[in-house]
Parts: sequence; structure tokens; C-alpha cells
Amino acid sequence: MSHWQEQIQKEFATAEGARARGNEGQARVCARRAAGIAIREYLTRQGIQPPSASAVDLLHLLKDDPALSPDVKLIIDHLTLRVTEEFKLPVDADLVAEAKMLCEELLK
Repeated sequence: MSHWQEQIQKEFATAEGARARGNEGQARVCARRAAGIAIREYLTRQGIQPPSASAVDLLHLLKDDPALSPDVKLIIDHLTLRVTEEFKLPVDADLVAEAKMLCEELLK
């Protein structure tokens, strides 16, 4: 298993642990970080030097990728949503599950 795969697995394990403790905010952060790791690998495979280490910056960059399906772009939209004043997502979405789908789609 490569280093980036280990990093992604670690982020998802941390996300699940945070969720089990009732810390959904931390779970969302870990989901975004896992997505960022996958995006860096996706760009590297295309011969593109990732322009930022920030997962959120990379998610915004990927929104404009014409090679991605509308479903993947919707996941990216969800991962870049701001939470409400009550620290809730404005949509009903499981960002951990969606980030896993994004990682699988980008790295297949």
C-alpha cells in the first residue's frame, strides 16, 4: 500500500472515530482531508503539479474539470459547502460517505 493510500485510510478511520464520539464537525474535516489527498494523487497521475496543499483549494480547482461526471461534481459541491450558524450542513449529505465515493472515482 502506498503512502497516499495509508493517509486516506487514516483520515477515514479518524472520521469514523470522530463520528462515533458525536463530533460530526471533525468527521467532515477528515473527509475533506481524505478528498484532498485523493485529488493530489489524481492530479499527479495526470502530470499536473497540485497547486496547493489545501484540500478545500483542490476541491474548488476540481469543480471545473470537464472529465468529471455531474455526480462527482455534486459531491465536490457538498464537500465545499459552508456550515450554518448551528454548525450543520445546509443539505442532507453524508460527507464521509461522499468523500469515499469521490476517492474511489478519482483513483480507479
